[in-house]
Order: sequence, then structure tokens, then C-alpha cells
Amino acid sequence: MAAAKKLKILFVTSEVVPFIKTGGLADVSSALPQKLQELGHQVRIVVPKYGAIDERKYKIHEVVRLKDLTTNIGEKEVVFSLRSSFLVGQKARVQIYFLDNEDYFGKRHSLYSDPLTGKDFPDNDERFILLAKSVFELIKKLGWVPDIIHCNDWQCGLIPAYLKTIYSDDPTFSQVKTLFTIHNLEFQGVFPKTSFSKTGLPNELNKEAGVIHKSKLNFMKSGLLFADTINTVSSTYSKEICSKELGAGLDKVLCKRKKDIFGIINGIDSATWNPEKDKKIAKRYSAKNLEDKIHNKKSLAEKFGYEYNAETPVIGMISRLYDGKGFDLIKKAFRELMKMDVHFILLGTGDKKYHKFFEEAQTKYSKKFSCYLGFDDELAHLIEAGADMFLMPSKYEPCGLNQMYSLVYGTIPIVRETGGLADTVENFDEKSGNGTGFVFKKYDSTEMLKEIKRAVKIYKTEPDTWQKIMKAGMKSNFTWMNSAKNYVELYKTVIK
Repeated sequence: MAAAKKLKILFVTSEVVPFIKTGGLADVSSALPQKLQELGHQVRIVVPKYGAIDERKYKIHEVVRLKDLTTNIGEKEVVFSLRSSFLVGQKARVQIYFLDNEDYFGKRHSLYSDPLTGKDFPDNDERFILLAKSVFELIKKLGWVPDIIHCNDWQCGLIPAYLKTIYSDDPTFSQVKTLFTIHNLEFQGVFPKTSFSKTGLPNELNKEAGVIHKSKLNFMKSGLLFADTINTVSSTYSKEICSKELGAGLDKVLCKRKKDIFGIINGIDSATWNPEKDKKIAKRYSAKNLEDKIHNKKSLAEKFGYEYNAETPVIGMISRLYDGKGFDLIKKAFRELMKMDVHFILLGTGDKKYHKFFEEAQTKYSKKFSCYLGFDDELAHLIEAGADMFLMPSKYEPCGLNQMYSLVYGTIPIVRETGGLADTVENFDEKSGNGTGFVFKKYDSTEMLKEIKRAVKIYKTEPDTWQKIMKAGMKSNFTWMNSAKNYVELYKTVIK
């Protein structure tokens, strides 16, 4: 295929910024299509129109030929429409179609679960069967046939299966390929086996060798089995998920597709996360005037009410509080950490057991430990700018963003060698003097402490070396444009 060919990409997702967001998928679903369009490709997005989406604000309008379409979910006939608007970025304007059905989406302001009970909506199977089916109706009614349908996470898992079964003889779709991106393997879209009859998939898939996994219908498995190509959001994670430890029960399925799985690291929003332009920090700075970073360190001390000391390194951490993020290691190592000449700052929410632990720790070690158990965007920016080091001892990390923010802000990351952390942070080698952070391999509190101590020692005794590591990290290039170019290359290998 000629390199100059411009692609038609249909990007299907369950959330997209600025319209609706629960997590990082929404950011990816906004940034990546914009950059793909900037590269000259034709991109269209499909997302459900939840009740929380403000249709006036976003000028969402009806499209006559996409109004009152019908499909079947099991025995039930469902009427839906696809309405249109634009995702307007700084340099790109991407057409977006909203799947509109009052019962499944419009009446609900939250995306996947009932905010009162915290439980998933019982009809999530039907809601995302409709999303998958609507994609094929959209293509047929518009007469706009994509080269590739980019499917994201379990909510889009049935699309590749439909393409390879129900629509396999339809000439409209004969050249259409699919890419399935795993953002979070832990959430798989698991439903009772009885839900299979609602999908309309051929009966031969109603078994463990098909889309059933451990006697349940599994949307993620469907995507993994039928997509032409699969990717995760980092190269190391793409290999790790074939292991029993990190395969979330689907490691055997993933191992069978090993040669079709690739890793592409997410980009970061360089307009929002840039120490030279960040309006949320006390003082902006760059690699050329690193001394201005100190103002942010002082501002952190003022904010949390502890005594500022230039000689004492500040270790920052921003995370959801649960075992997967390494909090079992931190809890185990905490007493030892508090014996060191450091100040540890934590921002985040999560498991109640960790809330209790850190609330008590703040009382006991008020001069050495500060935490805010909630979320505060401005404080997140100030921690990235004001801390000297940033701790991410994750058990697994599909991509991770904070280590990338930290590198760009000259806040040296201390991370475990897993997933995106392994791909983005280069362990500092004292012999060669190269590296951008401190990396430990084994998921173990002693190993983590050893690396923290190594970082603290260099901070205190080798200021020139420390500054060299800071500057090396600040040269990192994690732009979405980089990621978009990698996706285009992957699309082209799929389409060939």
C-alpha cells in the first residue's frame, strides 16, 4: 500500500471528552481521533448519547437518514437514531455520531452503573449489543465505508464478531478490518450465558471455544477472538497479558493471538501538561530555568502546612488507592520510609482500608507525611511540579500517565518495571550516567525501598547528577501525534 493513502477510520468508544468521561478512555477517544484527522485521515466517532450529555451546548442535531432505525436484540425490536455533531479541537474538527435511544442511554446520566447502588446496570449487555449493531446500520445508511473500525474495550467487543459472522457475506463490509484496543483488561463485559441469545450471533459461538468464558458471555473475549489485530496501550503490557498473572483469566485466548498483539503507548495532552505553560502551578519553569521549580516545592509545603527544607526531597504520589497500584508495598514499607529524610505527599481515593491507614499515618507522622484523600486537579499539577520524585510501584500498569507527566516536569519517577512504566522510564545507570528515573523489578517492598534510598542518596550527594537525570526526562516526547503516527502504521498493516 502506498504510504500516502488516506484512511477512513470509524472510531467506536463508550466515552469521549468533552462530552462524557469516567476515565482515561475518554481522553484517548478525544485526542487520538483529532491527531489522526490532523494527519489527513478521515475519522468519524460513534459514542452513546447518555442523558448527561448536553445536546444544546454541543449542538447535537438530527440526521434525517439516520433517524428511527431498527434492529433486534433477541426477540425485541429496538428503535434508535444516530445524531450528529463535531468534536472540535485546536486544529481538527472530527464528525461524531451519538447513538440515541431513550431507554438504554438517554434516561441515564451515568454510563455503566447505577450511582445509587454502585452496581452495574443489569441491561449493560443489551445497551452495548445496540452500540455494536448501530455501527453497521450507520455504515450502510451513510454509504461511508471505513477501511478500519477501531474498537475500544469490552463495550465494543461484539463489533469484530458481527463483522466476521453476521456481515461476512455482505459486500459492503468485504474490505472492512477491525482493530481492538485493550485499555483495561480487568473489565471484560461479563454477562449470564442466557444473554447470548440476545446477541444474534450464530449458535456455534455459544460455547467455551466461542464467546463464552467460564460459563458466561464475555464481550472482551469476543473482541479478542474476532478482531483482525489487537493492541494494548504499551509494548511491555502487550507481552505481559499473555501471562497467567496479568492475563485476567484470558491469557490462553491472548496467547493464541500473540502474533497479532501490538503495543502503542498513549500520548499525553501537552497543552495541559507542560511546566512552561501550566497555569495551575505556583511558578512555571523549563529545563533552562530549573531553579524556578523550587517555588512549586515551597508552595506544596505551604499548602500542606509542613516546614520547607530544600535538602529534604519530596516524594509525590497521585493514584487510586488499591493493591494493584502498589499500596500493599507502601503500607509494608511505610515505617521504614518515615525513618528516611523525605517528605511523602499522597493524593487519591480508593479502598477504605487505605483511607484509614493514611489518615492515621498523617496524624502519627505529620512532619513527614501529607495526604489529601480526594481528588483535586490543581493539587495534582502542583504535586507534579513541586515534588522532587514521583512514586509508582504498580503491580501492573497498562500504560500509566503520571510517570510521563513527571518526566516532562523534571520530577524523577521511581517505578516498578511493568507495562507502560517499563516502556517510558529508563533506569539510571551510575556507570554510564544515562537514565531518566529509578526502576525496580521485583514486586517487593524491600526492592522498592532500595530504589527510593538510591534516589535519595543521589539527590542529597550528587546534585549535578540529579539535575542531569531531570533534564534527560524533560526531553521526553510523549505527544499524541507520535502515538497517532504509530496507529496509522498499525492500521496499514491490518488493511494490507
